Amino acid sequence: MSALRTWHILGEPCLHCLPPSTVTSQSPLPRFKFYLTNNTTTILNLAHCSNLTDPPRTRSFKSPGSSPWSMADSDSSPVDAAYTEIIVVRHGETEWNADGRLQGHLDVELNEIGKQQAVSVADRLSKESNISVVYSSDLKRASDTAQTIAASCGGLEVIKDPGLRERNLGDLQGHVLRELDKVNSKAYQAITSHRTDVEIPGGGESLDQLYQRCTSSLQRIALKHRGERVVVVTHGGVIRALYKHACPKAKSAGKILNTSINIFHLFDQNDWKIKVWGDVSHLNPTRYLETGFGGDRTSG
Repeated sequence: MSALRTWHILGEPCLHCLPPSTVTSQSPLPRFKFYLTNNTTTILNLAHCSNLTDPPRTRSFKSPGSSPWSMADSDSSPVDAAYTEIIVVRHGETEWNADGRLQGHLDVELNEIGKQQAVSVADRLSKESNISVVYSSDLKRASDTAQTIAASCGGLEVIKDPGLRERNLGDLQGHVLRELDKVNSKAYQAITSHRTDVEIPGGGESLDQLYQRCTSSLQRIALKHRGERVVVVTHGGVIRALYKHACPKAKSAGKILNTSINIFHLFDQNDWKIKVWGDVSHLNPTRYLETGFGGDRTSG
């Protein structure tokens, strides 16, 4: 019998959504875990959050090392006319991600690993049926990832939307995270503040401004494509804000890894559900799984 390996812990669904009988003051937060056994990667959703599709589902995909593998292993059924299915993908890695340097609105290109990640997620999504269109942040690291996905999905159109940009980090953009307190103490205090209305000096955004901008953009996309399946390529800070809208009482979204797949069902403005969270089964764990600087609360 082959050993069962746990790959990575992703996400922290909301305790308030667990059945009351299961919650105590000592209850650990549920997690999403990846398991590898033989040639199959299984994404196991352990949560009972009401903002995740019910019942909690297990989705299996052939591992990247096996051939062939197919999206038929996943639940790729037609989208119901009552909602829009939006497959939200974080861009591939950049050199600044690898260096721990904050990007914000600065236009940094994918590095070689990021380009390979884009190809991997594009191949994965090319097996997804009935994708109508690809939307992207207009920043190059996202739009290049989106173009790779669109080409693999039959040459789909890529629509660039500035509303999907990363958080503007003002005076912190271009600086290494570990040096921020020495570079600009006021800006450092702003990005590490627990208040969501604090703007970063130098024209930077507050978390509230980011939240309003990106959730409005996703809602506009959903209204335009009701009953369709759409891909959106964006940034770590944006995806965390979208998670917050879907699970407002959740403690944390966890780290958003490069080219991770997160699937939302948008019914209306106040009814968003998460179908899949933090899926990186298309990536080789020995090279790519841990990449994701900027996918935490610092954005990037």
